[in-house]
Amino acid sequence: MDAPVLLVTPPFTQLNTPYPATAYLKGFFNTKNIKSEQADLGIEVTLAIFCKEGLIQLFTAIEAKHAGSFNANCARIVSLKERYINTIDSVIVFLQGKQPTLAHLIATRQFLPEASAFDQMDDLHFAFGSMGKQDKAKHIATMYLEDLGNLIKDTIDPYFGFSRYAESLGRSANSFDELYTALNAPATYIDTILLQILEQHIFKVAPSLVCLSVPFPGNLYTSLRCGQYIKNKFPSIKVAMGGGFANTELRSLSDPRVFEFYDFITLDDGEAPLEVLINHLDGKISAQELKRCFTLVDGKVQYINNSIWPDYKQANVGTPDYSGLLLDKYISAIEVVNPMHSLWSDGRWNKLTMAHGCYWGKCTFCDISLDYIKTYEPVTASLLVDRMETLIAQTGQTGFHFVDEAAPPSLMKALSIEIIRRKLVVSWWANVRFEKSFTRDLCQLLKSAGCIAVSGGLEVASDRLLALIDKGITVAQVAKVSQHFSEAGIMVHAYLMYGFPTQTEQETIDSLEMVRQMFETGVLQSAFWHLFTMTAHSPVGLDPDKFKVIKQTNEIGTFANNDIVHIDPTGADHEIYGYGLKKALLNYMHGACFDFPLHKWFDFKTPKTSIAPDYIATALVTPDYNSATNYRVIWLGGTPETSIVQRSKKGNQWEEMNFLFQTNKAPLNIAIDPAQGKWLLEILAALTIGVNSGMSYAAVKESYEAAGLEDFELFWDNKPVTTLYKAGLLRV
Repeated sequence: MDAPVLLVTPPFTQLNTPYPATAYLKGFFNTKNIKSEQADLGIEVTLAIFCKEGLIQLFTAIEAKHAGSFNANCARIVSLKERYINTIDSVIVFLQGKQPTLAHLIATRQFLPEASAFDQMDDLHFAFGSMGKQDKAKHIATMYLEDLGNLIKDTIDPYFGFSRYAESLGRSANSFDELYTALNAPATYIDTILLQILEQHIFKVAPSLVCLSVPFPGNLYTSLRCGQYIKNKFPSIKVAMGGGFANTELRSLSDPRVFEFYDFITLDDGEAPLEVLINHLDGKISAQELKRCFTLVDGKVQYINNSIWPDYKQANVGTPDYSGLLLDKYISAIEVVNPMHSLWSDGRWNKLTMAHGCYWGKCTFCDISLDYIKTYEPVTASLLVDRMETLIAQTGQTGFHFVDEAAPPSLMKALSIEIIRRKLVVSWWANVRFEKSFTRDLCQLLKSAGCIAVSGGLEVASDRLLALIDKGITVAQVAKVSQHFSEAGIMVHAYLMYGFPTQTEQETIDSLEMVRQMFETGVLQSAFWHLFTMTAHSPVGLDPDKFKVIKQTNEIGTFANNDIVHIDPTGADHEIYGYGLKKALLNYMHGACFDFPLHKWFDFKTPKTSIAPDYIATALVTPDYNSATNYRVIWLGGTPETSIVQRSKKGNQWEEMNFLFQTNKAPLNIAIDPAQGKWLLEILAALTIGVNSGMSYAAVKESYEAAGLEDFELFWDNKPVTTLYKAGLLRV
């Protein structure tokens, strides 16, 4: 293909960092010498609206349409339009990290106008102390933008949202009718700006194929607008769509009207299907040889999947390539004043994947029958760190977000050892399962390699329901693992679920009590409640009778088919609990209201919790009994200072070897027998990463006994050696 491929992320996904799909595909195309360019229209549209000239045009359009007829909040913003117009460029530059000294001005709350988004600013009393002036100013600036976003939504474009646009049109759209009607209406204010920017890219790149990445319902509508515009104005350009939305929602697509907007829709991993599609467009193969691709054939939707074309191994898809994206233009926002919660919207993160799919792959609410979950394939730690170094050189950013379904603990360990071996200074976070593999020492290793946070599914904090979900964990285990992370200095976010089939009122309240205790004991720093959604590709959706739920309809729509409306005849009225659960959680995330009675979060009668008030505290002090010896021993510390001292007691005299270990926080002293001390000094040098990657427990024991020393277990598994994890002697 002589003309380049244009890879596009339509608005809106996120504003702090690019959604990685186009960068992944561009990296793959590089390995195949396929020319490509990419654009994130979300950040470009945002910057076009939220600038001085953009606001002048926005206020002009609003006043022309409404002629002074506004609700009270919009009237206030319009009356302050000059203040908004004159401050918007400063706010955007500050949120881009280019003028940090503006924080002092913004934090006074005298510089920026304020409207209804600031009604919840009492949160500042809880947050800032743990978060400094820069973050406080980011939060104020974010609320300022939210006010302008609310103005747009209330006056000129009801679909507007910073991270999701017209999401209600895309979510669970079994029929294409509502979207089709909206797309045949005149372009909205935001649509017009979007299409102007898209046209600029098309004229600049002159592509023969435009690939639209649609990860979420919130950027489906804009992708359709883009496809519509291209097919109407540039009919020679082909349009393909793919991404998470198609992979989960469009697997039974049959409505031919969709292909008035796209020529092709590909499913699952995009590398091989797009390579095959390009070969087809080049005339090398027929349409019937396409891979995992919907297209229109004789006026009917046809799904073509020629299995002759294999998918690529993760080691062979190349390193993501972010070139061409406006990496210095992304804006960091803080919507919720919680350090862990803000990671999703604050900071520029290079996105990578440790492994394709999920190594657990059993959770009954999850789409485990689909390729993106069921096909598990990790890459090597050395290749991962190669990719990290390549991205650092390309982007100048040392922050990484691993976007796995659940990062494998063994690979996280290997990755950390490789990062330390290369002396790479990075910050990273990942999604995990709260499993027993995350021991105290493994968490210390991850922290030493730059891990700053993890997120994982606690789901319904009930052991009965966790077993029904087939999560493979218990609440006490999650608490213990979260303690290991938190004590290592790694922040923990929990995904919480309410409304799982057969969940009772009692279990909902008990789940809230478990969460309350986990925040109160400090092992959780952030969380979010989700209402259970029954999906077509999950075990619950595939076998609802087993989970005692009833599908409200068995009809398969002609457009999106994933979310299933269902009835839970044996459980609670789940939806009425949502507001109270989220309100309680917001306070817990701010360290507040732990003594507030649970029933007061709800405006209806609820049962008393049956959970003991010290349930989590008791779980946390339960010792970690682990007799396993199949671990490796590594040393992350430096060379200690040693000295021989004489001891005496009741007429007995002996020698001890004193060790002084300097750690980042404080010195650590131990004293042991000189012969054992001589061996320990030698073994620490051998255990240092860089010399090797540590030694097995068996090899350490063999070395000890070869030195003529006795009672290895008595020495190794008791103080003072067991305190040396604080200095960097880790068993992982």
